[in-house]
Amino acid sequence: MTDARVGKLGQCYTGVIHDVMRASGLRNFTLPPRITPLQPEKTLCGPAFTIEGRMDETADAHETLLAWTGLLSQCKPGHIWTAQPNTHLVAQMGELSAETLHRKGVLGCVLDGALRDANFILDLGFACWRTHHTPRDIVGTWLPKAIDVEIMIDDVLIRPGDWLHGDRDGMVRIPFERLDEVLEKSVEAMQTENLVRKAILEGVDPQEAYLRFGKF
Repeated sequence: MTDARVGKLGQCYTGVIHDVMRASGLRNFTLPPRITPLQPEKTLCGPAFTIEGRMDETADAHETLLAWTGLLSQCKPGHIWTAQPNTHLVAQMGELSAETLHRKGVLGCVLDGALRDANFILDLGFACWRTHHTPRDIVGTWLPKAIDVEIMIDDVLIRPGDWLHGDRDGMVRIPFERLDEVLEKSVEAMQTENLVRKAILEGVDPQEAYLRFGKF
């Protein structure tokens, strides 16, 4: 079921999903614009595997690497690695980690933080969203606090299993209990937009097209 949803939702675009959720009364679901795609041509959608972490410069290298590799082991196939590291100082994804997750069937990653080894990840094709790049890694400086917990990215609450959908325009969070509703309404909205587009291309006045179809 999840695979079918990924494929169906992946055919939608973020703008229409945003409009459907806004019209449904949902609020605080658009991720901040500082989080951007490494590969803007890719659409990333699927359920979130959530991670929260913290800086700890008293930790030793072995402790941090043991904790990090443990995270990689626990990430679920068919999910999106979704991290609130609570720091922008160190990279939260790199070549070996991306390779590991990609081979496990993880769909991609969304970080309120940095990424490194960008050229390797671009060659790999692992979909990544991040705020910036830095060569500095987590060794001896960062530890996870919890996985599969609610995290906050600015005013957006992301719960384990909530869906993320992102493309070149941005990324939104879809509550898991509203997924089927949002998906159905988004497909309907895209069909209506196609009718509006056809009318505009045929020379129909834009206001008339809006009044005719109730969408613009």
